[in-house]
Formats: sequence, C-alpha cells, structure tokens
Amino acid sequence: MESRYVISIVLEAHLPYVKEYNKEIDLSQAGEEGRFFEYISETLLPLLEVLHRLETDHVPFRITLVMSPVLCHMLNDEHLQKKFLNYMDKQIDFGILELERTKENNDINKLALDYYNLAVDRRITYTERYEKNLLKAFDFYRRRGKVEIIGSPATHAFLPFLSHNHESLQAQIETPVSNYRRHFGSNLQGFWFPCLGWTPSAEEYLKAYNYSFTIVDSHSLLFGSPVPEKGCFFPVKTPNGTIILTRDLLTLREMEKIAHDEVYRNNNLDAGYLLPAQTVSQFLNAEGGRSMTGYKYWSRTAAGANGQFTVYNPQAANDKIAKYARTFLENTIARLEEVSKNMTEIPICLYANNADFFGSFWHEGTAFIETLFRMAAGYRDLKFTCPSEYIFRQDISAFQIVSPEISSGGVNGYSQTWLDDCNDWIYRHLYRAMERMTELAERFPDDTGLKERALNQAAREIMLAQSSDWPALLYKQDSTEFARNKAENTLRNFTTIYEALGSNYISTEWLTTLERRHNIFPNINYRVFRRKK
Repeated sequence: MESRYVISIVLEAHLPYVKEYNKEIDLSQAGEEGRFFEYISETLLPLLEVLHRLETDHVPFRITLVMSPVLCHMLNDEHLQKKFLNYMDKQIDFGILELERTKENNDINKLALDYYNLAVDRRITYTERYEKNLLKAFDFYRRRGKVEIIGSPATHAFLPFLSHNHESLQAQIETPVSNYRRHFGSNLQGFWFPCLGWTPSAEEYLKAYNYSFTIVDSHSLLFGSPVPEKGCFFPVKTPNGTIILTRDLLTLREMEKIAHDEVYRNNNLDAGYLLPAQTVSQFLNAEGGRSMTGYKYWSRTAAGANGQFTVYNPQAANDKIAKYARTFLENTIARLEEVSKNMTEIPICLYANNADFFGSFWHEGTAFIETLFRMAAGYRDLKFTCPSEYIFRQDISAFQIVSPEISSGGVNGYSQTWLDDCNDWIYRHLYRAMERMTELAERFPDDTGLKERALNQAAREIMLAQSSDWPALLYKQDSTEFARNKAENTLRNFTTIYEALGSNYISTEWLTTLERRHNIFPNINYRVFRRKK
C-alpha cells in the first residue's frame, strides 16, 4: 500500500420494518412507510448518483455499506416499489402546484423548480437506469471493487440481549445468509453488530458463516483486555480469531459538528407541515395527519424576531461543503500523521455512521462525501479504502490479541437506549416467546403443509419482535405508537400461532393475511431455532 494514511467510510443502511400491506397504494395510507420512501429519495438515490458521477469522472473512491436484511427486503418488495412511485408522482404533481403558488417569490420559486426537476429526474433514474432494483445498482459497484457490502443480523437485533439464547443468536446470523448470496454473490467478509452492540457470544456463529471481521466503538477496544498498543488506529484480533476494527470517535464528532452548520437546509421544515391543509391535501391521511412533500425552503438559521425563517441558499451551502471537506481531510491526516510516529504499520481512520445521516438528516451530506473523494484524489499520501482491502494488506499474524469490552454506540455507550423504564416491558414477553419458539421447533421437527407455514411465520414474528428498533424508538420518543404496536403485534401474532399449534387448529385465512403483511424472509426455515446437538 503506497499511501501513508488510510480512511475508511462505513455507512449502515437500515430502517425499521415499516411495511403494512394494503391493496391500495395511495400515499394517504402509507403511514410510517413515508420514512422509507424519503430514505430512498433523500439518501439511497443521491448516494448512487454520487457513485455514478465519480465512476464517470474516473475519480477513485471506496466506500462500505452495511445493507440490513430488513432494508434489502423492503427495497425488493414489489408492493412498496409501487407505493414509492406513487409517492414520487405526488411530489411531481405537488411541484407543479408549488411553481404556480410561489411565482411571486423568486427565491422560493427557484427552489421549488429545483425540487420539481429533482423529483422528475429521480423517478426516471429509479425506473429506467436502476429498473427499481437498487440492490443490483449497489452490487454493480461492489463487483467493480468500489463498494464493499457488510452483512448484519436478520432483523437488526441488539445481540448482547440475545447472547443468553443461542438458538435466537444463531437464527439472527444464519437466516439472512442466503439472501445476501442472492443479492451480492459470494459470502460477505464483514459483519456489523447493530448499534455496534458487541458481544463475544456471537463469535462462534460469525466463524461458522465465514465472517472474518467486525467493527466496534472506540471505548469497546480501549477498555478491552489488554489495552491495545496501537489504540483505535490498527486492527486487533480476539482470542477466537475475529478481526476487530474500531470506529474513530473524534472523526464522528467532527462530522456531526460539520453537519449542524446553520447554512444547510432544514429538513424538518417541510411544506407538508407548514402550509394550509387544503394546499397539501394530497399529503394528508384519513385522520388529517400530515406527511413530507420533499419541498423544504428554509435553512437551519433560527427564526428572527418576526418569526420568519431564512430562505435556503444552495450555493452558500455548497461553498461551506468545500471548506469543511478540506478541513476534515487535513485534520484527519494530521491525526494519522501523529499516530504513525508511534507505529511502523499504516494507520487507518474508520468513520462509521447511519447512512441516513447523509441525506435524510443532512441534505448536503451526500455532496460532502463526493467532495471528499474528489479532494482526496489530489493527496498523494492519502487513500480511501474498505476494511477487507485494508486487512488483506496487513500481516494478520502480527495483530495483537485483545478481548473487547461489551459495548454499543447507543446513549452512554452501553445498553441504556434499549433497556429503560419506557421499554423494559418488552423483554419479559420476548424472552418467554423465544423459549417457546425453540420449544415449537423441537416439538414439530418434520412438519409440512399448513403447520409448516405456521411454524415459519412464527419464526418471522419472533425475529421481528427481536428488532432493536422498537425499544430504541420508544426510548427516543419517536413514533412511539408505531413502535409499541409493532412490538406488541409481533409478540401477539407469535402467541396466537403457538396456541393454535397447541390446540391443533390454525385459521388458514388469518395465517394467509399475516404472511402477506409480514412476508420478510420468504425462504425461512423455522428449524433454525432447534437446539444444536
């Protein structure tokens, strides 16, 4: 490796399971699915556009994506694809109305035109260039060696809370393997612990499915045993042989600071929430609740004394991006240069964050990533790389043996986000259901027909109940009704199946409806929950 300094960007692409099957595809029935549609239009499509431009201009780049199995399923779901197109059509129709409404205000009208053109372009790109298959689009760059895909558990479970139940732990890791092979070819080398929730209990299953490395948060390694000699800037190896890379906390904090500049667009001030109800009628649900239109005209600058917001200025935002990107690269190089004085190996700075931080939260974020890659091409000693590429170039036998501390990337660095007085009620029901799932798998080892369908659906329900999203949303007080309903309904569905199997009567109609609503992992095999002999 010729470069003296290495940066790796890892983005976790995940959303909670939001699909609720309805025959109608009208946006007014979309509910929480609106987040998913915004995720596609504000994060995934812009990111693909960045990769396309870099590839076209022959700018070297490497980026790593954690594609969660839940997100993969939703992206490939034909019903959600139809709903997304309906969402884009409504944005386009609304844009025509906005161009007329804002024609007397030049600055706002110009933004409305930009958003209208963007909506049209992205709908065409989604349907024609990518043929509604974004996983195939990302796999194109993976096959060219520009993108690395990292796997993660089936339903984004917080694995430290499953470590006592080996059947559930294995099911979370094994179930998505075949789906990853279908979408991304050969086995993936890296495994992402959701929320960076490290637990050594999962290591035997990582090895079983050929995962060679993972990523932990900085305090997990720095509080490990023994303390790593090279800190967070070089991989280590656990006693069981798993290679560990570490997220750089300082880089994470610097990026968060950059993203909060007041000149950037305020993604929360959407026209759907600010304009009169009759103006945004197509974005209202049956109860009058509002949803995002995609038309956002204001910057993050605080409202003045008269209550007026400052109009967003894209050129001013782009100027700040260039300035911040240069500073970010220089600060990172300076830190790596200081580290390299105390080690003979080439240090790595690993930045890891949620993908929706770039786009959905920080509108200019994907443009910032593009600017980083373009600027980095002018630095001879700097290289962006992917974790497996970096590891391949090291002498693995020289990696220090370290046992990381159990940790997470959540509030205060441990399990507070997923275990608090607002969400602790989930676990007494969940753990009982997990034991019952193993009981079912043991009691009905060779069943077929309707009973096998019910057992497979029970496995889906218990895995959806294990999602870390529900307790996290409850803790953050974000979409609390949705999160509570999801946790309760999946556990209730599982219990209904459990009791139906006990009484030897299963309602075919009810089961068919449930299979349609929660159809994740169509090839799941409930026997994954059997005890291993």
